Amino acid sequence: MTMSGRISQSAFDGSRLRVILLLDLYEGAQEQFLEAYEHMRNAVASVPGHISDQLCQSIENPSQWLITSEWESAPPFLAWVNSEEHVETVRPMHSCVRDTRSMRYSVVRETFPEQPLTPGAAAAGLQPEVRVGDGVARHALTFTVKPGSESKVAELLAGYESPKAQVDDTTRLRRTSLFMHGNRVVRAVEVEGDLLAALRHVARQPEVRAVEEAINPYLEQDRDMTDPESARLFFTRAALPAVHHVTAGRPEPQGLRRHALYYPAVQGRGMDLARFLAHQDEAAAGDPDSPVHASTVFQRDDIVVRLVDVTGDLDLDPLAALGIKGPGKAAELRRLLDGAAIGVEGDLDSERTLNRLLSHADMLPVTDRSAAAS
Repeated sequence: MTMSGRISQSAFDGSRLRVILLLDLYEGAQEQFLEAYEHMRNAVASVPGHISDQLCQSIENPSQWLITSEWESAPPFLAWVNSEEHVETVRPMHSCVRDTRSMRYSVVRETFPEQPLTPGAAAAGLQPEVRVGDGVARHALTFTVKPGSESKVAELLAGYESPKAQVDDTTRLRRTSLFMHGNRVVRAVEVEGDLLAALRHVARQPEVRAVEEAINPYLEQDRDMTDPESARLFFTRAALPAVHHVTAGRPEPQGLRRHALYYPAVQGRGMDLARFLAHQDEAAAGDPDSPVHASTVFQRDDIVVRLVDVTGDLDLDPLAALGIKGPGKAAELRRLLDGAAIGVEGDLDSERTLNRLLSHADMLPVTDRSAAAS
């Protein structure tokens, strides 16, 4: 299998990004929406990496609108959309909009009237190879709970009944993996089909609503799930996007175990750290002796989480487990990590130090649920 077949998702291929936002407005909210859009347009125009945007109105239904924007690549867009500045910039739009849907695409081919581009032609900013993918969308949420409440929260999150896997004719929940690192919770989901439809389906399930209500008193960030604005802000801030997924492209071996590793980055270096780990896992995917069968890197601000499916125990090969195989890679990782947050001072130049880092990074598994094969 080619590398493009192994990498089903990546924010690091250098291609331009097209972002599409579909909106359904409340009746009579157009003028208020246009005013909010002008505010957003002026704010985003100065964001590094932003190229252009367009606002379009449906010719069939005047309540339906479309915003498209183009970016030099995915990383600057992700940095912007995950920032508090973005949260505050788009807040005035919320009272105008009944429903939204956001989609993000790498630019693969483009044609200009004066110079048609053939499929094999190289052009700057285009995705170099078409990714085959596996039909699975990946996403995660992360939030913190009050210190001292970790064991109670873990008990609540492990104890609820799984929601129905089948969402509709085309969408199905495949797997939910939940981990904790200290008072930080990370919940990763895999969905076959429409990720947004699956997330909305899960949010409506009584058993999920009950457990969300039960953990509310323990959250460091207050939320009111009965208030749409409060819930929207919470999930916006909790989003931990998948920025890279790679698999070895070999038959799945027996005895695979899922681990989540937490990498707190030096301030402002989260995207660099995620890119480093993604490239390391690409190299591991071509190594038949690597214990790492598949890897997904999630990143938001200076929080990086690497979800790995491995054979054997992590400490049998700490370098592969941490994603730092190769000369100089441990030193490169160390420059990107926040030393105080990982509890490791100095270089990663000894087996003892590596094992200490691995022990610190390895998150506590709370639950890992896979839906039965359909």
